[in-house]
Amino acid sequence: MGDTDSTVPTLSQSRVPVDTFAGRIHVEWDPAAAVTPMGQLPFFIEFLKVSGLFEAFVADCPLRYTSPNSPSVRDVLGTLMLSILAGHNRYAHIATIRCDSVNPALLGMTKVISEDAARRALIHMDEEKAVAWLDAQLSLCTMPLVSAVPVGGWILDTDVTVKPLYGKQEGAVVGYNPKKPGRPSHAYHSYFMANTRLALQVEVRPGNETSSKHVAPGLWNLLDSLPREQWPAFIRGDVAFGTEPVMREAEERGIHFVTKLKLTKNVRKLIQKLFAKDDWVDAGQGFSGIESTVCLTGWTRSRRVVVLRRPVTGELLLSDIPRQLELGFIEIADSVKKYEYAVLVTSLPDEVLTIAQHYRDRADSENCFDELKNQWGWGGFTTQDLKRCRLMSRLVALIYNWWSLFVRLANPDKHHEAITSRPLLLHGVAKQTSHAGQTCLTITSNHAKASMVQAVLQALTRFFKELKVNAEQLSLPDKVRIITAHAFRKLIGPLPCLLALPEPSTG
Repeated sequence: MGDTDSTVPTLSQSRVPVDTFAGRIHVEWDPAAAVTPMGQLPFFIEFLKVSGLFEAFVADCPLRYTSPNSPSVRDVLGTLMLSILAGHNRYAHIATIRCDSVNPALLGMTKVISEDAARRALIHMDEEKAVAWLDAQLSLCTMPLVSAVPVGGWILDTDVTVKPLYGKQEGAVVGYNPKKPGRPSHAYHSYFMANTRLALQVEVRPGNETSSKHVAPGLWNLLDSLPREQWPAFIRGDVAFGTEPVMREAEERGIHFVTKLKLTKNVRKLIQKLFAKDDWVDAGQGFSGIESTVCLTGWTRSRRVVVLRRPVTGELLLSDIPRQLELGFIEIADSVKKYEYAVLVTSLPDEVLTIAQHYRDRADSENCFDELKNQWGWGGFTTQDLKRCRLMSRLVALIYNWWSLFVRLANPDKHHEAITSRPLLLHGVAKQTSHAGQTCLTITSNHAKASMVQAVLQALTRFFKELKVNAEQLSLPDKVRIITAHAFRKLIGPLPCLLALPEPSTG
């Protein structure tokens, strides 16, 4: 033991000639070269350093080790961040980061930890302290933007998404699961800032806790944590939030709401009552609408409703619900009017067209779910215990927010999903070299917009340099406020300060 293995072949030379269809080439190995597939990540690292977000993230972490052989907190959090940023959804994928010999050092890390060490680190944290720490980090990167918008100038979207599970995890309970009925799942209670796609909070619950009575406590806790002048203009939710307890609580707190009603028996009677009226008005997107008031069974008061309808053309496909395999087509003459209906309940005084558009805009929160589950890690990072699932859901939301802010700085005109923003602003083969005390990173990107991206990233470095010079004495929330306000300047208007980033050309 300890002797050299004589069976392992040794190379006599480092360069090998190889005959190819392009002629003879010479191949050589350089195992010590510092290379990375995420060559443009240093610009994102500069964003984290200048803003102070990553330092606060590491400093406030409640993870504590007693063993001298344990990894550092920075190594643990840096590894998890790199994994999430790369689009991983399994702990096993962390092994692919270990080939990156450039970016971990730029984050101040000494090594990339293993997948087992990452799992052990999460279980080692005190759950209550870790949840409070991650909620505070989420607030740190979102509340400065909330305070920068005019009073009542933003909308709070709340919804629940389902994460199917395939093992015997804690909280894996059969509940509402439209895609995979009968499959155990977790329920993700989520709250977003509309039009920005920033996640305000997320909570993981057992799969049978998808109704509004389980989501509402987190919603009211979120509102209570904000000063009254920073409250949203209104709360927006889907049909699950059109219940008496949620609406009554909102009315008692003096906050407006827009939600949808199920087409129950009494709601259908209301539609029949309004069908023949002549005062239907245009509600946009092919819909017409009419407003009324109704007091349904179980309600304590009458509330304003907006009934929307849109003509249906062509054939209708009907299904016998108890026997779903039996389908039938019904042909109806063109002279017969056919409509699809939606009924909204709201406390807003706006006109019908505005109310209808408000609810249609709620679809943007569904895009957040699609992105977080399919392009980030909400659909994975599953463990046997619910604790680590709760922590990873918040970690994914936090890194998602950071990346969204960075991409918005690069292009304030639109939200780029990760499927397009990663190849654009993250990926690119890079080789690091050092000479005469200087470190140089040479990036090779084959993206069609590589030249445009280079100009945008160069403009970002000028903005960060100006921020470091002019905002050196500012507190962390003030720095984040300047960055978020600049990233969303198309939404809230330019920030009155000397920090100006040249408008990049997006082609």
